[in-house]
Amino acid sequence: MSPGRRPDGRGKTPRPSIAERLETGDLSREEATEQAREYVLRSLTGAPRSRAQLTQALGRRGYPEELVEPLLDRMEEVGLVDDAAYADSLVRTRYAERGLSRRALAEELRRKGIDDDLAADALGQVDDDDERAAAADLVRRRLARTRGLDRDVRVRRTVAALGRKGYGPGLAFELVRSELETEADELDGQGVDDAGN
Repeated sequence: MSPGRRPDGRGKTPRPSIAERLETGDLSREEATEQAREYVLRSLTGAPRSRAQLTQALGRRGYPEELVEPLLDRMEEVGLVDDAAYADSLVRTRYAERGLSRRALAEELRRKGIDDDLAADALGQVDDDDERAAAADLVRRRLARTRGLDRDVRVRRTVAALGRKGYGPGLAFELVRSELETEADELDGQGVDDAGN
């Protein structure tokens, strides 16, 4: 049998987990901490991450909690892991780029493991007027793309699009109705001008 093959001949033997290697002494605590630190730094180079995301990722890689927590505490001390800054940035970019509602942003922050108090602070960047303006802009753009379709289809598709962005149906229907009235008034105004010329 060749080295590295399992006795049943089905390929290589599975590599022992970090925890197993720590228990057997194949890996020192210092080496494991250094490997975990390097992993965190590589992860943060690609994109910002919350502490919870890093904790989960290190846990999946087999690093024990008693090694992970002090490492991430140190990363927070030096400012490499900052959930408040991460939450602020996420709210700013997702709101600006995707027009997500506060409800959708809160759900995303929850999924990323951001504490409720930090999430509330970050969501404070978006007030009711901002959220309504973003929803109205989404309605205008969506209705402009569906101009040739039946009115009911346009309403249904636009309300559904706003729902996917986290806006409630009451606000969505109100804004769609208002925009369709504005659109109808503009068309009526153009018809009068055309007939008068």
